[in-house]
This record gives sequence, structure tokens and C-alpha cells, in this order.
Amino acid sequence: MNILFLVYHGFSDVSGISKKIHYQVKGLRENGHEVHLCYYDFDQRGHRCRYIDNQVIRDYGTGNLAALRQRLDYDCIYDYCELNGIQFVYSRCFMNADPILIHFFRRLRGIGIKTVMEIPTYPYDQEFIQSSWDIKLKLKIDQLFRNKLAKEMTAIVTFSSEEQIFGQRTIRISNGVDFDSIPLHQYHPSTDGAIHLIGVAEVHIWHGYDRLIAGLGEYYQNTPNPRQVYFHIVGGVHPVERYQANAFHPGMQAIIDKYGIQDKIIFHGQLFGDALDDVFNQSCFAIGSLARHRSGITVIKTLKNREYATRGIPFIYSEQDSDFDKQPYVIKALPDESPIDVPQILDFIDQHHFQPEEIRRTVQHLSWKIQMQKVLDEA
Repeated sequence: MNILFLVYHGFSDVSGISKKIHYQVKGLRENGHEVHLCYYDFDQRGHRCRYIDNQVIRDYGTGNLAALRQRLDYDCIYDYCELNGIQFVYSRCFMNADPILIHFFRRLRGIGIKTVMEIPTYPYDQEFIQSSWDIKLKLKIDQLFRNKLAKEMTAIVTFSSEEQIFGQRTIRISNGVDFDSIPLHQYHPSTDGAIHLIGVAEVHIWHGYDRLIAGLGEYYQNTPNPRQVYFHIVGGVHPVERYQANAFHPGMQAIIDKYGIQDKIIFHGQLFGDALDDVFNQSCFAIGSLARHRSGITVIKTLKNREYATRGIPFIYSEQDSDFDKQPYVIKALPDESPIDVPQILDFIDQHHFQPEEIRRTVQHLSWKIQMQKVLDEA
């Protein structure tokens, strides 16, 4: 099948979303399909450009007029699809539903091209409650037009359990993994007996890392002669999340300062390659999302859970995820605002010894090759 994979932004070497998209494209190609990647980015001169397979198909120039033109112009993509025999368009929701985009997908449908739209998280409205006014305006426009956009699709791709979204039927898949890119966990216990926990994320309020920090604080405050436990946070942490109070907690740093555990929480920033592997191999347990309920989500198949399992490290999370809810190597935290029970994690670590290969085998069916073919089979 001749497929166009459509995204409305560019890529970054440090972005997990960017990596996911490239793995999805790889998965489609592994199934024997011809896949062309369409995206929007700036060239070396600062021109706004639409690309397909790294070739410019439309140069919009610079300035405010160029920014407007790229928002209104999908003709170049339509022309490419028609001239190159594209049979299927896989697009990623960018909260950008509007009459122009609706018209574009209606034209594709009119020439017999199947189209699906992936909604990475659903529902997503509550994720933007604390956003700036311009983001809220963008969301409001999306809310006005997303049902009409969905009607032009063959189906909606979701990682939730919803059978219908915005009035359109869904294709329910799991977030996948690329086994070639994730090494097996090689745990190196600390010589002093300390326990190291790791959480990898671009931290948002729904990750709930504040709950684990509070749990560590309670553990040290209430445990005579405690074992040394450290929490390594790998990834970007916005200053607002770390230092400012919100509706759910007083700020991560305020919790750290309250309990005096400054030396127990290590902010690494973004790490890659060997540097990331080193922190993983120092750690024996991983931290998934602990507060998806804050954004109104109870059922979701997060990418991070799958990456942890592929690496072969046990982990904790609080949402409902049917791929892992009954696995012996996970702890299910309560989906509330209570501090995480750190002694429970320590008991789990002491009582269970899983081989990384054993954990990885449980997610073989979650390869992007299998998940992306499921989309095509059900479209």
C-alpha cells in the first residue's frame, strides 16, 4: 500500500514524540508498505516549508504572511497524494481542526483515499486547563470543528478503550515499541545497599512525580534507620511544575524542601544513549504516570509503560492499562492524591526478582510493526 504519514510540525532529536513517529513509519515499512513522511518545518534560511521525505514541496517564505499561508494551504499535499497514487493517509491530531483542514480531508475522501487520525491522548481537554490564553483559544476552535473533521475520516486511531470518538468509530491499538532502539536492563546494585528509582518523562502535572516525592518524604520522616532510597528524574521539568503551586500540590521543590530530602531527588535533565542507560542500570524500579486522573483520563496505554517493559525493568503506574494491569512485575498505585507508599515498593523489590528478558517477552506483540498493521487491517 502507498501511504502518506502526515504530521503538522517538525522533529527534534530530543523529542519522544518525534522518535515515536519515526518508529511508526518504520513499523509500516516493515510490513512491506511504501511510506512517505510529510511534515512542516523551517529550512536553514528560516523559511517555513512543507516537506515530504525531506524534500520541500512548498516554500512559504518568512514572516507573518508565511505563517498564515502554511495554516491555510493543504493543496500541495493533496496534489502530491493525487499525483503519486497515495492510497492511505495516517495523520496525527494536532488540535488543529478547522474548516480548511476539513475541506482537505473531504477532498481526499472524494478521490477514494482512506484517512485516519491518531488522537494520542483522549480525552485531552483537561490537559489545557492551566494553559495560556492562546492555547485555550486554539482548543476552543478545535472543539468547534473536531466532530466535523472526524466525520471526514475513515476512522479515529486511539490508545484508549473508546469505541467512538467525536462521532467516529475508532481503531483501538496500543502504543508500540521499537525493540531495536531499547537495550535490555542490566542492573548493577549499589555497593552500599541503596535503592535507586528512575522516572523518565517530559514532566507534566499528570505524571504525578510529586506523589512519589511526598511518599519519599513520608518514608524518611516516619522510618527509623531507613534504607537509602533515591529518585532519579530524567527529562525536562518546566520551572512552573517544579517551583510553583497548582491545584494539586505546592510545587515539587516545596515538597522536597518540606521534608529535607534535597539529596534524595536527582534532576538529570534530558539524557540519551549511554548516559541514559547508566542511570537505568543503576536503578531497579521505574516510575510511570501517577496522576492521569488529573487530566480526566482513567484508561490509557502510555508509551512509557511499554518502554519500561521492553527494557525489562519493573514499574508502577496508576491508570488502567489492560496490557499491564495483571502483570506480576508492576505495582498499581491508587489513582488519587495520596503520597505513594514507598515501603510497598521496597517490599516488592525485596520479594521479586524478574529477569529483563522475562519482562520483555510479555510485550513482543506490542511492536510498532504489529500495531500499525492493525490500523490498516481495520480501516
